[in-house]
Amino acid sequence: MRQIPGDFELSARMFLTMFLLAALYLVFAIVLFNAGVSFTWMIVIVGAMLLAQYYFSDRMILLSTGAKVISPEQAPELHAMVYRLAVQAGVPKPKVAVVPTPAPNAFATGRSPGHAVVAVTQGLLDRLNPQEIEAVLAHEMTHVRNHDMVVMTLATFFATVASFLMRYFLFFGGGLGGGGRDRENQSGGGVAVVYLVSLLVWALSFFLIRALSRYREYAADRGSAYLTEAPANLRSALIKISNTQLGRQPVMGQTDAVNALLIVPSLKGAGEFFGELLSTHPSLKHRLAYLEELERQINR
Repeated sequence: MRQIPGDFELSARMFLTMFLLAALYLVFAIVLFNAGVSFTWMIVIVGAMLLAQYYFSDRMILLSTGAKVISPEQAPELHAMVYRLAVQAGVPKPKVAVVPTPAPNAFATGRSPGHAVVAVTQGLLDRLNPQEIEAVLAHEMTHVRNHDMVVMTLATFFATVASFLMRYFLFFGGGLGGGGRDRENQSGGGVAVVYLVSLLVWALSFFLIRALSRYREYAADRGSAYLTEAPANLRSALIKISNTQLGRQPVMGQTDAVNALLIVPSLKGAGEFFGELLSTHPSLKHRLAYLEELERQINR
């Protein structure tokens, strides 16, 4: 097996995404301040949301999908495979979880390589051969190595805040606890400005996150190809997952956030109708072509 080559473009994209989101939200905060919005309660709530998402997002995802962390005694071969790939990737061995659903799929979650969980569905274990399972696990291990899970967690949080504020101003008119001048500014045009800026921030966040999400899937496919030196196994796995009826079914209590983490998305989104621009994943056609090119590079 080979070491995964460094991916400067992925690092640059993650940095650029976080930088642009931070700048975007700085402008957002200035607009809110000028509109007379009181930040006292918002700071407390947003801060609590950020801490909760950073420290407990992996547990929430596992809970929502019904994934159960299993011990080496329960699945020795699966744990051995994960351990071998972790050593090769140069990361701590993540926890291993199984989702009791017939839909074949897999995902990785966690705030850092030292707090990562790699989860596979029972359907994936039942329908893929050992070489294909290893290729899928190598894909997920690359996500762990690249630290892209925590970036996606934080980026998604920013979009969640903007979405929350949009709903708040739409349904409650923006009464955020200010008085005097604040209340006057919040009426009429002030509320409209804050709502429109919230909408703009959410829309820009949406496209930034999806652009990063698509590239990180390519990067993980690349990592799997180099870890296993057999891109054909991942191609076969992706085809099996995508082309089965079960592979297009949601993973138990799946949400949009979980869908972005899956190796193959199973919830239909805008990307199904408007192309990859609005999708969290590249198309199967493009991923298979990319893996074929990687196979030619590896076999040179």
